[in-house]
Amino acid sequence: MVYSIAKNLIRHVTLRQMQIFEAVVRLGSYTRAAEELHLTQPTVSMQVKKLTETIGYPLLEKVGNHLHTTAVGDEVYNTSQTMLGNIMSLGESTAALEGVIKGPLRIAVITTAKYFMPYLLGAFINQHPQVTPILKVTNRLRVLERLKSNEDDLLIMGQVPEELPVVAHPFVDNELVVVAHVDHPLTKCRDISLQQLQKERFLVRETGSGTRLAIDRLFAEQDLQVHPYMELGSSEAIKQGVMAGLGISVLSRHNLRLELAHHHIAVLDVKGFPLFYRWYAVHLKNRKLSLTARSFLDFLLKQGKEMLQHVPGASKDKSESMPVS
Repeated sequence: MVYSIAKNLIRHVTLRQMQIFEAVVRLGSYTRAAEELHLTQPTVSMQVKKLTETIGYPLLEKVGNHLHTTAVGDEVYNTSQTMLGNIMSLGESTAALEGVIKGPLRIAVITTAKYFMPYLLGAFINQHPQVTPILKVTNRLRVLERLKSNEDDLLIMGQVPEELPVVAHPFVDNELVVVAHVDHPLTKCRDISLQQLQKERFLVRETGSGTRLAIDRLFAEQDLQVHPYMELGSSEAIKQGVMAGLGISVLSRHNLRLELAHHHIAVLDVKGFPLFYRWYAVHLKNRKLSLTARSFLDFLLKQGKEMLQHVPGASKDKSESMPVS
């Protein structure tokens, strides 16, 4: 009985159907799956329907506006991920046997890292033009979801998740500084205390972001608390708010290269700052990295820091970014 069922599945289930179903479940949408796979939505729906008919049990159910897998759907999704992962590994192994660094390189980064990762990817591609980079920029919550589902070769983040079995490779400093409008009164002060900062209007990222976690932790160590004046969804929005005089904030120096170089924003002299963290290249412990991914990781570890010194607007001397009293 089991053999006949398996034989029927082998005969009628296609790899393309499994790929489409995996995308629908992972993305939670027929439309988004169609966009990712460059198909029409009716085609995606039809293939999922055919797969469901072949399996003989419902695979998906809609609750409100959200798609959910059934118990059988979970099994099919897990199987599809395994199959697609094995196919991908086969292709990567074939490329590795050729000794050529080529093929897709899937990188996901938190939004804060988008200001420097394109430069590093560009430098790597110049060395290995047959590599096809696939860069996904999103928030920390979504990056963690992608990490759990093993969607990418490497993920770039500043706060390594403790709840997941990962390998984290530090490759460059992440320096957090307090910034304000160039005409802010505090630009003329030195050794500003956290108590003084607490009285200012703070522009912050959403709860759960790496920068927000770092700020909250520092203030909590002194029994203080940040009272957000505005909560914004990106570092770019915060920069614009600071330059508009809406308040002060804490941002990564990597995100401020051009603004500091052109004196559009000022770094405040605050006790306890800058905060030094690291940027990490992260992957699940059980993930086998392709030759291309291993080569990019090696590039980050050996050349990343030096490469970032040559990014437009980078300052070799940190004092250059300090406001003039």
